Amino acid sequence: MPAESTFKRFVEVGRIVLLKSGPSAGKTAVIVDIIDHNRALIDNPAAGVPRQSYPYRHLTLTPLTSKKLPRGAGSGTVKKVLEAEGIAEKWAATSWAKRRAALERRRALNDFERFGAMLEKRKRRDGVRKSVKAAKKA
Repeated sequence: MPAESTFKRFVEVGRIVLLKSGPSAGKTAVIVDIIDHNRALIDNPAAGVPRQSYPYRHLTLTPLTSKKLPRGAGSGTVKKVLEAEGIAEKWAATSWAKRRAALERRRALNDFERFGAMLEKRKRRDGVRKSVKAAKKA
């Protein structure tokens, strides 16, 4: 009996991917069809990603998959299946998506908002430091 692989993310129809480059960078899409060993057909009309051929080197495979999606499904079918399975909500609930959203919020801050964030961080750090010092004394 062969040993079970620790690798879990495969390029497959229904795999949710994160786009690393291009005009839709940072958005998620789903692999609709596999073209060859370098490219896949992706689509996600709900997120504004048009149906297109995309190289694997510009995709990041996520742990999410849609098992109900048939091979070569049209944009309407893709939209219905993704909404029915709540893929967008599942992605938004992952720590990966939350980190990306926090990073985007942080990048969008202006100078005054960054200053306020620094003060909040300082206040939080001082509170932790004081509570640790009090716990050591006790």
